[in-house]
Amino acid sequence: MAVNLVNLEAVGKVYGTRALLDGVSLGVSEGDRVGVVGRNGDGKTTLIRLLSKLEPADDGRVTHSGGLRLGVLTQHDSLDPAATVRHEVVGDMADHEWAGVARIRDVLTGLFGGLDLPGFPQGLDTVIGPLSGGERRRIALAQLLISEQDLIVLDEPTNHLDVEGIAWLAQHLRARRSALVCVTHDRWFLDQVCTRMWDVQRGSVHEYEGGYSDYVFARAERERIAAQEEAKRKNLMRKELAWLRRGAPARTSKPRFRVEAANALIADEPPPRDDAELMRFANSRLGKTVFDLEDVSVQAGPKVLLKHQTWQLGPGDRVGLVGVNGSGKTSLLKALATAARSGGEEQSELVTGGRVKVGRTVKLAYLSQEVAELDPATRVLEAVEAVRSRVDLGKGREMTASQLCERFGFVKEKQWTPVGDLSGGERRRLQILRLLMDEPNVLFLDEPTNDLDIETLTQLEDLLDGWPGSLVVISHDRFFVERTTDQVYALLGDATLRMLPRGIDEYLERRARQRESAQGGANSPAAQRTSGAAAAKSAKPSGSAGTSGTPGTSGTPGTQPARKPAAVARAGQKEMQRIERRLDRIAEKQSELHEALAEHATDFERVAGLDTELRELDAEREELESRWLELAEGE
Repeated sequence: MAVNLVNLEAVGKVYGTRALLDGVSLGVSEGDRVGVVGRNGDGKTTLIRLLSKLEPADDGRVTHSGGLRLGVLTQHDSLDPAATVRHEVVGDMADHEWAGVARIRDVLTGLFGGLDLPGFPQGLDTVIGPLSGGERRRIALAQLLISEQDLIVLDEPTNHLDVEGIAWLAQHLRARRSALVCVTHDRWFLDQVCTRMWDVQRGSVHEYEGGYSDYVFARAERERIAAQEEAKRKNLMRKELAWLRRGAPARTSKPRFRVEAANALIADEPPPRDDAELMRFANSRLGKTVFDLEDVSVQAGPKVLLKHQTWQLGPGDRVGLVGVNGSGKTSLLKALATAARSGGEEQSELVTGGRVKVGRTVKLAYLSQEVAELDPATRVLEAVEAVRSRVDLGKGREMTASQLCERFGFVKEKQWTPVGDLSGGERRRLQILRLLMDEPNVLFLDEPTNDLDIETLTQLEDLLDGWPGSLVVISHDRFFVERTTDQVYALLGDATLRMLPRGIDEYLERRARQRESAQGGANSPAAQRTSGAAAAKSAKPSGSAGTSGTPGTSGTPGTQPARKPAAVARAGQKEMQRIERRLDRIAEKQSELHEALAEHATDFERVAGLDTELRELDAEREELESRWLELAEGE
């Protein structure tokens, strides 16, 4: 039988005149993995602070089991700004000691990309004081995860992590034996990690078994029953459930809710988006051209982010943009936005080659990561009406500024709150509202989910479902990207923009292969070239094929594809041979470096240097192999 770790008995907490928690009784046992959800301000953080005994309850009692080893990640770290990362994470352990601990190696690699902390100027010896809030948060998370605990309590652990970091954290937490209580708005993360849900609403906490998908079903069922007595009650949960059920079965690893009941619940629910209707409307608003990149190169300082890229964003396209930190996602949006502001006449200073063409009818709204400053004395409704008093949502639908405010959680009383009194999440909501009120036909959303609770995210997704225009989303929230977009493109740090037909799953697979290659775990170059050649040859037509794929069924019977001139073919073969020789030398060098790594495993400085060499060789190998495949496909 599982041992009880924490008990809350009839706990209450009041702030001012508002009761955040009223008579709450809960328990956490060994093996529990609890996700905490609810609207911003309803008491999620207060609940876990009481549970962790970081602050006292006004009523009731909180008890911990004897000798409980408790680890807590709050939204504000207690790191010493004068200390180094080394001191805060591994303490006084010598390099050979911590380098021999698998968990420490796993945490440092998963959160920072390598044992030498490649993103920090002095690696482990970087002083914490000058670091950004996101970097400090990752250090605090690393400090927590390298220790052994009975219970881990995390408040928004996915903030400041990219898609890859979130996937690693989910896998890491699943593998731990510790119990877990986690507040997060990341729905994909909840489904991957949690087996129970606590929904904090108006002073009460409702418990649900299962992850986020199970919670959506149970809550939708509860609201369906309640709607029989309250006909006007709104129910957006059903729409989200419909999307979950229509999606890939692998979207959740715990689909335990009753399939027949779920299907009955969404039987009359239409698809989230009428793609054909939206595309027709988008074409009428935008014409044929939105953004065309022609042989464009983008550079930030000395770093080349994109190199000779040709890409098109068309009317009605919904694109998710993912990539490693520093790969150029935000820089690409800024370059497009600069061109849009000038109608394509002015190119961003980031664009060092090629040209960005912009459609004449493009009206862009760009949600950046920085929250726009407004007069603190301005009321919420006044700030929205300053843009427009009514907004056209398409297909004859229209909403007033006040109605749209309510959709985003600003109820009547809240609409008269001064902007200066809003929380960070509320200001983010207001920023999105003001953008949408201006009726743009192209939307760029750079991390739109920051500081938004799940209910607000659901409202935003519902609004975007019926919004006709072109959309580009940068977000670490995998659920939001998959929910609102139809295509995923990736920047993998190699100065190219790649379409990923299988979306974020394919992105994570590619990143895993990159890491394996850097560590010597990938297949040999010769084997990769063999498989690449087979793929290239299988993709080549054996003749002029018709729609059925049968050679010779269209065009002139018996015609053959034009052959390259012999001189060009010979030059291509010579280049392939040169590449193969260089790849063989790289493979030999990588083998030598791996032997050196094993020999000097306890010499951290030596290991860091060897790791840097391996990364450089891996980058060169990838470029050469891409070129080899291009030549093979062109034969």
